[in-house]
Amino acid sequence: MSEPTHRFCFIYIELGERMANQDRAELHKTIWRMANDLRGSVDGWDFKTYVLGMLFYRFISENLTSYLNQHQHKAGETDFDYSKLSDEQAEYGRKETVVEKGFFILPSELFVNVRKTAKNDANLNETLARVFRNIEGSAVGSPSEYDLKGLFDDLDVNSNKLGGSVIRRNEALAKLLEAIGDLALGEFADNSIDAFGDAYEYLMTMYASSAGKSGGEFFTPQEVSELLARITVSGKTQVNKVYDPACGSGALLLQFAKVLGKENVLQGFYGQEINITTYNLCRINMFLHDINYEKFDIAHGDTLTDPVHWDDQPFEAIVSNPPYSIKWDGDENPLLINDQRFAAAGVLAPKSKADLAFTLHILNWLAVNGTAAIVEFPGVMYRGGAEQKIRKYLVDNNYVDTVIQLPPDLFFGTSIQTCILVLKKSKSDNKVLFINAEREFARKNTKNQLREEDRTKILDHYNSREDVEYFSRLVDHEEIANNDYTLSVTSYVKAEDTREVIDITKLNAEIKEIVSRQQELRVQIDAIVADLEGN
Repeated sequence: MSEPTHRFCFIYIELGERMANQDRAELHKTIWRMANDLRGSVDGWDFKTYVLGMLFYRFISENLTSYLNQHQHKAGETDFDYSKLSDEQAEYGRKETVVEKGFFILPSELFVNVRKTAKNDANLNETLARVFRNIEGSAVGSPSEYDLKGLFDDLDVNSNKLGGSVIRRNEALAKLLEAIGDLALGEFADNSIDAFGDAYEYLMTMYASSAGKSGGEFFTPQEVSELLARITVSGKTQVNKVYDPACGSGALLLQFAKVLGKENVLQGFYGQEINITTYNLCRINMFLHDINYEKFDIAHGDTLTDPVHWDDQPFEAIVSNPPYSIKWDGDENPLLINDQRFAAAGVLAPKSKADLAFTLHILNWLAVNGTAAIVEFPGVMYRGGAEQKIRKYLVDNNYVDTVIQLPPDLFFGTSIQTCILVLKKSKSDNKVLFINAEREFARKNTKNQLREEDRTKILDHYNSREDVEYFSRLVDHEEIANNDYTLSVTSYVKAEDTREVIDITKLNAEIKEIVSRQQELRVQIDAIVADLEGN
């Protein structure tokens, strides 16, 4: 390729990216305006289930239609359009479609067709309830049954939140269908997978931001999610399966699809979530990012006392941002001290602070060749008692690979300065790398944010494991043991003091000169005043 042509292609690609970013920004504005206009008196965090649920309904309708259309077009039926078939004609392909896609939707129940008649449907709430029930019911008895079950539970079309009467509720639902249908997400077969996923992530970010603490509990900022994922797959192009024991809405797990490509997560995405609403959102998120039902296994329940994936572990890559300092059974449950996940440490995490219980669970389910990256509350890095004993177990057995201090105010609902604990079972040395990245950020709106250059710097030093003044230091086991097994980064890597050094002698001389000059000025002013008064 000649130089001018090469330069033209580069400029063309760059312009294309700018246009795509502009389109995305415009789409984001439209989505947020639509979400706020529609919600009325419903709290934003509660209303998200309606917006995201309806977005999901549109997605699976277009996903199925595109799949069936492409199949028939390849077979020579170039004019085939599934959305225009009769329900009777469509029924012939139900069984095969459920096997391939995990669900089935009749043409009359597709988003596009329900939307067409929504304004004139006096029983719209009943129509939608039936459609959602039928979609979930289509998977009953198939391998995808539990991946579809309950997905629409939180999209309550008969809730008084939508309106005090059936008429008002139906008006709200019709507006929601219309608004979601108007979103410019493109032709499904071309680019809508990215568009749907991007729309979901944007909405979750905005809802979490506006909801404060309640939203921050279930959503990890994309920049932090990406950093965690890249740490765990550093040096790899594929992994067997990935896991998050407190998966929230799935943002952390889905970063592996972006970082590696979903086809390079060979055996799928696994997670568990205790909150039923967020559990449903996580499964919806998987579908919206085109992770088909056989490639994910998201479970509902308490990971610490009732873990679901015993038969699926160990995992090669584990990421997690578990809830900070929540209560758990601890030593009140006599079975836990003999649980293989916790027994080796010889002590249970405090009942009032379950942080290190999640850490031990993760370590136990980590593959020998795997890496885990966990967001930790700072207190667990230095507190005494049971937590110190657990840190001692982790360090003495050489499981702690790296500790990374993050900037403050990254997460929704809290401004606290968290850190990342990286665990490995097969280390090449008996040292711990400490990275102080507390100043690697930029302020954006009301929160701090890890920029691309910040994430790159952290990853580069994580991989090189070299001492860099004021930023990173490789510390021997003995030094950590002598420091009471403290894992606080600032105990080993001091931040650079950027305060201006003041020369006190010089400053005093300058002050003396100023005072002397002031005295001279006073004498001169007094002389001028006296002269004026004499005249």
